[in-house]
Amino acid sequence: MEKIASFQKNHDVLQPGLHMFPPANNVTTFDLRFKKPNAGDYLTPDALHSVEHMLATVLRNSREKENIVYFGPMGCRTGFYLLTVNLSYAEVLSLLKECIPVALALEEVPGAKREECGNYLAHDLAGAKEELTKYLKILNDIE
Repeated sequence: MEKIASFQKNHDVLQPGLHMFPPANNVTTFDLRFKKPNAGDYLTPDALHSVEHMLATVLRNSREKENIVYFGPMGCRTGFYLLTVNLSYAEVLSLLKECIPVALALEEVPGAKREECGNYLAHDLAGAKEELTKYLKILNDIE
Protein backbone atom coordinates (compact mmCIF):
# COMPACT_ATOMS: atom_id res chain seq x y z
CA MET A 1 0.00 0.00 0.00
CA GLU A 2 1.01 3.61 -0.52
CA LYS A 3 2.24 5.46 2.53
CA ILE A 4 -0.28 8.18 3.41
CA ALA A 5 0.83 11.82 3.36
CA SER A 6 0.98 12.31 7.13
CA PHE A 7 3.32 9.31 7.49
CA GLN A 8 5.63 10.73 4.84
CA LYS A 9 6.56 13.67 7.08
CA ASN A 10 9.65 13.05 9.18
CA HIS A 11 8.23 13.30 12.68
CA ASP A 12 11.72 13.59 14.19
CA VAL A 13 12.09 17.04 12.62
CA LEU A 14 8.43 18.15 12.67
CA GLN A 15 7.89 21.14 14.94
CA PRO A 16 4.77 22.55 16.60
CA GLY A 17 2.90 24.93 14.32
CA LEU A 18 0.51 24.89 11.40
CA HIS A 19 1.36 22.62 8.49
CA MET A 20 -0.55 22.18 5.23
CA PHE A 21 -0.81 19.11 3.02
CA PRO A 22 -1.39 19.48 -0.72
CA PRO A 23 -5.12 19.54 -1.52
CA ALA A 24 -6.75 16.28 -2.59
CA ASN A 25 -10.23 16.20 -4.15
CA ASN A 26 -10.66 19.91 -3.29
CA VAL A 27 -10.07 19.20 0.42
CA THR A 28 -7.01 20.61 2.17
CA THR A 29 -5.73 19.01 5.36
CA PHE A 30 -4.04 21.18 7.95
CA ASP A 31 -1.87 19.70 10.67
CA LEU A 32 -2.33 21.73 13.84
CA ARG A 33 0.72 20.47 15.67
CA PHE A 34 0.49 21.44 19.34
CA LYS A 35 3.43 19.30 20.52
CA LYS A 36 6.77 18.16 19.08
CA PRO A 37 6.35 14.50 18.09
CA ASN A 38 8.14 11.84 20.09
CA ALA A 39 9.42 14.37 22.64
CA GLY A 40 7.60 12.85 25.62
CA ASP A 41 5.18 15.78 26.05
CA TYR A 42 1.68 14.91 24.86
CA LEU A 43 -1.81 16.33 25.24
CA THR A 44 -3.61 14.52 28.04
CA PRO A 45 -6.56 12.49 26.77
CA ASP A 46 -9.08 14.67 28.64
CA ALA A 47 -7.58 17.99 27.46
CA LEU A 48 -7.34 16.63 23.90
CA HIS A 49 -11.01 15.63 24.02
CA SER A 50 -12.05 19.04 25.34
CA VAL A 51 -10.00 20.97 22.76
CA GLU A 52 -11.69 18.86 20.09
CA HIS A 53 -15.17 19.80 21.34
CA MET A 54 -14.29 23.46 21.90
CA LEU A 55 -12.47 24.24 18.69
CA ALA A 56 -14.74 22.09 16.51
CA THR A 57 -17.73 24.02 17.86
CA VAL A 58 -16.14 27.43 17.37
CA LEU A 59 -14.82 26.63 13.87
CA ARG A 60 -18.19 25.26 12.78
CA ASN A 61 -19.83 28.47 13.96
CA SER A 62 -17.22 30.80 12.48
CA ARG A 63 -17.41 33.04 9.43
CA GLU A 64 -15.85 30.15 7.47
CA LYS A 65 -18.22 27.45 8.71
CA GLU A 66 -19.23 26.49 5.17
CA ASN A 67 -15.59 25.69 4.41
CA ILE A 68 -14.91 23.49 7.46
CA VAL A 69 -15.13 19.80 6.62
CA TYR A 70 -13.73 18.21 9.79
CA PHE A 71 -11.75 18.94 12.93
CA GLY A 72 -10.44 16.13 15.09
CA PRO A 73 -7.55 14.82 17.18
CA MET A 74 -4.45 12.92 16.18
CA GLY A 75 -4.19 9.54 17.84
CA CYS A 76 -0.61 10.34 18.88
CA ARG A 77 -1.95 13.21 21.03
CA THR A 78 0.37 15.82 19.53
CA GLY A 79 -2.28 17.83 17.70
CA PHE A 80 -5.31 17.92 15.45
CA TYR A 81 -6.34 17.73 11.81
CA LEU A 82 -8.47 20.42 10.22
CA LEU A 83 -9.95 19.62 6.81
CA THR A 84 -11.18 22.53 4.73
CA VAL A 85 -12.31 23.55 1.27
CA ASN A 86 -11.60 26.87 -0.42
CA LEU A 87 -9.23 28.12 2.31
CA SER A 88 -5.57 29.01 1.92
CA TYR A 89 -2.86 28.61 4.54
CA ALA A 90 -3.05 32.34 5.34
CA GLU A 91 -6.84 32.19 5.71
CA VAL A 92 -6.68 29.20 8.05
CA LEU A 93 -3.94 30.82 10.12
CA SER A 94 -6.07 33.96 10.45
CA LEU A 95 -9.17 31.91 11.26
CA LEU A 96 -7.39 29.98 14.01
CA LYS A 97 -6.03 33.20 15.52
CA GLU A 98 -9.61 34.47 15.55
CA CYS A 99 -11.28 31.28 16.81
CA ILE A 100 -8.91 30.19 19.58
CA PRO A 101 -9.66 33.28 21.74
CA VAL A 102 -13.38 32.51 21.33
CA ALA A 103 -12.73 28.94 22.50
CA LEU A 104 -10.70 30.28 25.42
CA ALA A 105 -13.67 32.40 26.51
CA LEU A 106 -15.95 29.36 26.82
CA GLU A 107 -17.02 28.64 30.37
CA GLU A 108 -17.88 25.02 29.69
CA VAL A 109 -16.99 22.37 27.15
CA PRO A 110 -19.67 22.26 24.42
CA GLY A 111 -21.31 18.89 23.92
CA ALA A 112 -20.00 17.45 27.18
CA LYS A 113 -23.28 16.17 28.56
CA ARG A 114 -23.98 12.46 28.74
CA GLU A 115 -26.57 12.61 25.96
CA GLU A 116 -24.18 14.57 23.71
CA CYS A 117 -20.87 12.73 24.10
CA GLY A 118 -19.74 9.11 24.08
CA ASN A 119 -17.23 9.70 26.89
CA TYR A 120 -18.71 12.69 28.68
CA LEU A 121 -16.69 12.21 31.88
CA ALA A 122 -13.38 12.56 30.03
CA HIS A 123 -13.08 16.35 29.73
CA ASP A 124 -10.68 18.92 31.15
CA LEU A 125 -11.68 22.53 30.47
CA ALA A 126 -8.72 24.05 32.34
CA GLY A 127 -6.25 21.71 30.63
CA ALA A 128 -7.78 22.47 27.23
CA LYS A 129 -7.50 26.20 27.82
CA GLU A 130 -3.87 25.81 28.86
CA GLU A 131 -3.07 23.90 25.66
CA LEU A 132 -5.00 26.34 23.47
CA THR A 133 -3.16 29.27 25.07
CA LYS A 134 0.21 27.65 24.32
CA TYR A 135 -0.82 26.89 20.75
CA LEU A 136 -2.07 30.42 20.13
CA LYS A 137 1.38 31.71 21.15
CA ILE A 138 2.93 29.37 18.57
CA LEU A 139 0.52 30.65 15.89
CA ASN A 140 1.18 34.27 16.81
CA ASP A 141 4.87 33.72 16.01
CA ILE A 142 3.96 32.67 12.45
CA GLU A 143 3.96 35.53 9.96
